[in-house]
Amino acid sequence: MDYIIYFVITIAILVFVHEFGHFAAAKICRMQVDAFAIGFGKRLFGYNKITKFTFLDLPKDIDLQGNTDYKLCLLPLGGYVKIAGMVDESNDTEFLEKEPQPHEFRSKPTYQKLFVITAGVMMNLLLTLAIFWGINFYQGKQVFKSTTISKIEANSAAEKVGFQSFDKIKEINGKKVSNWEEVLDNLLVNNTGNNLNVLVERNGAEENILISRSQITEASQKGIFLFPNPTQPYVQDVMKNSPAEAGKIASGDIFLEVNNVPVKDREEVVTIITSNKQTDIPVTILRGKDTVQTVVNPGLEGKIGIAIADAYTGEFEYKTYGVFGSLSQSVSNIGQYTALTLSMMKNVITGKVEFKQAFGGPVKIAQYAAKSADSGIMPFLFFLAMLSLSLAIINIMPFPVLDGGHFVIILIEGIIKREIPIKAKIAIQNAGFVLLLILMAFIIYNDIISM
Repeated sequence: MDYIIYFVITIAILVFVHEFGHFAAAKICRMQVDAFAIGFGKRLFGYNKITKFTFLDLPKDIDLQGNTDYKLCLLPLGGYVKIAGMVDESNDTEFLEKEPQPHEFRSKPTYQKLFVITAGVMMNLLLTLAIFWGINFYQGKQVFKSTTISKIEANSAAEKVGFQSFDKIKEINGKKVSNWEEVLDNLLVNNTGNNLNVLVERNGAEENILISRSQITEASQKGIFLFPNPTQPYVQDVMKNSPAEAGKIASGDIFLEVNNVPVKDREEVVTIITSNKQTDIPVTILRGKDTVQTVVNPGLEGKIGIAIADAYTGEFEYKTYGVFGSLSQSVSNIGQYTALTLSMMKNVITGKVEFKQAFGGPVKIAQYAAKSADSGIMPFLFFLAMLSLSLAIINIMPFPVLDGGHFVIILIEGIIKREIPIKAKIAIQNAGFVLLLILMAFIIYNDIISM
C-alpha cells in the first residue's frame, strides 16, 4: 500500500509540473487549451466553467466555449494538455475541416510552437534545479576526508578492475585527489568516455592501475563498487517476522560486535552469522548515541533477515553554500547527472549495459519512492529531482509521441514553410505510440521479474 501511495504522489507531482509547463506556455501564447488532464483514459471527475464540478465523461454535445476542462483520469501513468489546433496522441483532426483560427496551435509562428512543446521539459528542469538548490542551501554536502579504499571482497567489481583493500588513491589521470567526492567525480563523471590511470599507494609503495572505461562502467552498474575507509557495518532494512526483528534490531543500527568479536565491515558480520546457525549470538550495536546489547538466532538458514551495508565512520566536513553558491552547485549537479544519464543510454544502445539495469518502470519507481520517503524528506526530494531530470531527458529525445518528436516535426515544418501532410503525422504518431507501449510493457515485465 505504501508503494502505491508514494507512486501516485510522485507521478502526480511530476506529471502536474510537466503538463503545467505546456499549459502555461500555451496560455502565454494565447492558444486555446481544451483539456488539462492528470492520468489517461476515462474521466473520473473534473472542473470547468460551463458544467462546474462533474463526474465521469462530459456529454459529447457540450461545447466548453474556449474553457479548459481540468480533469483527473483513470490511469495514473501520465497526463496531457490538449491544445486546440494541434495534432497529438488523440488523433483529433476535426479542426482541419475549418480554416485556422487565431487561438489555434497551427496558426501560431514556429517559435511559439517550439516554446509550447519544450515548456514541459523546461518545467521538469526547473523542478530539478529548485530541489537541488534547496538541498544544497539548507543541507549542504557531507564530504568524506579520505581517499583510502575500504576492505574489498573477493571477486567483487572493485577487485576485478585492479583495486585492493586499503589502497590509498592519490591521483586519477594525473589529477590529485584529497577527498572521496573528488575520487568519485574523477572516476565516474569528469573522465566520462576516457580510460583511467589511477595512482595508488599500496603497502608503502606507489602503483599505477590502468582501467578501461568499459570496466568502470560495468563495475558502477553493480552499485557502489568502492567505499572509503574506515567503515562500520550498519543495518539498511529489517525484514518483518525475522530473527533480527525478534532481536529488536532496527534500520540504522551500527554493528560494533557480533558474537563478542569486533567487526569493521559487512563481510565480517555475514561470516560470523552464517557460521553460527541455530545459535544465540550476542550482538552489540550503536543506535544513535546509545550502545545496545541484544541476541539473535540465525536459525537453520544462517540468516537473520537484514539488508546490511558499510557506513563511513572517518573524518568528514560539511560544505555549505550561500544562495548563489547553491544555485551554481545545483547547475553543476544537473550537468553531471545529465552526462551520466546520456552515458548510460549510450552503453545500453552499444550493449555494454543490460537494459534492465539502466531503466525502471512503475514498480521500481514505487519501490524507490517508498524507500526514499521512509528515509526522510531530503532523500525523497532528491529522488523526485532525479526522476524529474530523467523525465526531461527522455521527453526531449527525438522520438515520435514524445515532446522531442513533436519538436522535430515543428522544426521541419518551420524550415520548409509548410505543414507535413496530416496522414503522415498521424502515421508517425501511431507508430511511435505502439513502440512506446511495447517499451513500457517490456520495462514493467523486467520490473516484475526482478522483484
